[in-house]
Amino acid sequence: MNTKTGISAFLVCMNEASIMERCLASLDWCDEIVVVDSGSTDSTLEICRKHNAKIFHRDWTGFVDQKAHALTHCTQPWILNLDADEEVSPELRAEIEAMLARDANGRVQEDGFELLRVVFYLGRWWRKGGWHPERRLRLARRERVTWHGEEPHEHAKVPGPVGRMLGELRHFTYLNISDHIRRLDSHSTAAALALHKKGKRAGIVDLFLKPKARFFKFYILRRGYREGLPGILVGGMEAIYVYLKYFKLWALDRSSRG
Repeated sequence: MNTKTGISAFLVCMNEASIMERCLASLDWCDEIVVVDSGSTDSTLEICRKHNAKIFHRDWTGFVDQKAHALTHCTQPWILNLDADEEVSPELRAEIEAMLARDANGRVQEDGFELLRVVFYLGRWWRKGGWHPERRLRLARRERVTWHGEEPHEHAKVPGPVGRMLGELRHFTYLNISDHIRRLDSHSTAAALALHKKGKRAGIVDLFLKPKARFFKFYILRRGYREGLPGILVGGMEAIYVYLKYFKLWALDRSSRG
């Protein structure tokens, strides 16, 4: 008789050698690790092989589609999804393993669990406000979970009850402010393209009010002010992301109409 139900960890990646070791080392306790790579040219795949990951190649088609595809390669009853810049804390690992032991005895009713993701940025863990608390459904029954979302923001869904884990999923979001700006630019482009594909258009409210609302949400409603000056930076970056997303959408619309 199994002492716990099996679990597959999976992630999608490309050229993540600088951070992949930390991520995969935190998953070595899982029954299998599935990696869908989009054409890495650095040592990412060597690190994956070191951790006995099952590696599959697939050209990049977007976050939602790529994770949905990776899910099809998982074989265990439960799945755990991480990004390459995340790691499972020892406390979260113990909590998940305890859940799997209960599930082996038929004592788990949930279809999935939200994980508490804690950001490390500018030399600090963000546990006071802004990005905190942030919960993501990343742990679920394989046959009950599906992937959804609008690029570049994907998310998982399950039809049944969802629980919450207390252990932290550690997220090393950005290397520095320059990296933050670079990814803000690429993510806003992906978001604008996704909206344009759906036939959306940017209006005055999108360009002038939504960025201000985003800052208010992160700095006031989510208490980013408790993080001091970095809280102002993150609130401002969030507002700039929204502004760029809709301005790029506006530019795409003008371009498509000649």
